[in-house]
Amino acid sequence: MRLDKYLKVSRLIKRRTVANDACDAGRVMINDKVAKASTDVKEGDLIEVLFGTKSVKVEVTDIKDTTKKDEAKEMYKYL
Repeated sequence: MRLDKYLKVSRLIKRRTVANDACDAGRVMINDKVAKASTDVKEGDLIEVLFGTKSVKVEVTDIKDTTKKDEAKEMYKYL
């Protein structure tokens, strides 16, 4: 699954266009490498998103095309 879509479906970022902009600005990393929006996400990948001065680091535990709001938190684990 594409990185920008994963960020939206997992609700780490609310909108796909915002996820796309964050990737273009170099604020999203997969396995400690700056990632483009089109990068494939696999289970076990470590994603780090920089929000201003705050950083969120998660491990991908599941990949789904769609999910309900309550189940979105099951797609990743905070580190």
